[in-house]
Amino acid sequence: MESNRRSGVAEAVGAYVLWGLLPVYWKLLQSVPALQILGHRVVWSFVFLMALVGLRGEGAIFRRAWQRPRTVAIYTAASVLLAVNWLTYIWSVNHDRIVETSLGYYINPLVSVLLAVGVLRERLRRLQWLAVAMAAGAVVFLTWQHGALPWEALILALSFGAYGLLKKTAPLEALPGLAMETAVLCLPAAAYLGLEEACGAGAIATGDGWRTLLLGLTGVVTATPLLLFAQAARRIRLSTIGLLQYISPTCGLVLGVLVYREPFTWARAFGFGVIWVALALFWFDGARHTWGRRIGRAG
Repeated sequence: MESNRRSGVAEAVGAYVLWGLLPVYWKLLQSVPALQILGHRVVWSFVFLMALVGLRGEGAIFRRAWQRPRTVAIYTAASVLLAVNWLTYIWSVNHDRIVETSLGYYINPLVSVLLAVGVLRERLRRLQWLAVAMAAGAVVFLTWQHGALPWEALILALSFGAYGLLKKTAPLEALPGLAMETAVLCLPAAAYLGLEEACGAGAIATGDGWRTLLLGLTGVVTATPLLLFAQAARRIRLSTIGLLQYISPTCGLVLGVLVYREPFTWARAFGFGVIWVALALFWFDGARHTWGRRIGRAG
């Protein structure tokens, strides 16, 4: 049990670091419309995942899943949430709003924690509630400083929070589940890309070999952290996943401010700082509780 938890934490950390570095990749494709990037991301992820399904001999599991209406409904809903999240993120990054995406993914853990408490009946201790309240207050402050409703941030937070809940309760293992999600989206994505290419507006028809290669590799870039996340979601508590998610927006924030020179005011720095303190409190309380249990067992 403890080894599974440690593996789940490591997988979640790996997923969030990779997601945090994704803006670098999407910036390389900035000349491609966001909807086309999404289409390529879906199609090539499906190809990559189905190759893995075949190599691991899980084709029978994948085929049987389509015979269960409840399973199809769960993964169809997950695929829609994923598509909304991907499109919003790609569009935001390529319109120089990486800091806004960071805000979205700072809100996202709050959504995950509240879903864990409200839907899965997970319990938080007093100090953990304080940490959540501090982070929530910081998000409200950052939203007020933004001067307008941060719709990109809200869409990212709500869509991925709901997606995480579905993955926590989904019946399939990580690989066939992800293959099923991309399979749901693959046909409409391929049809859209085919139409764009036929009209001469497609990224492949109007691009060079380097850009075509980058589009083709979106499957690997996309599926790798998703597989890690799906594995982690089945091994550790949703509330733990929720707080680990701060890794990704922190990476994005650093990239947005230091690499891509997006504006970052002192007010924003204060709000983000409060969130980091809240995260430290949450982790301190979790570590203290774990150490207490271990000492109790040893005694």
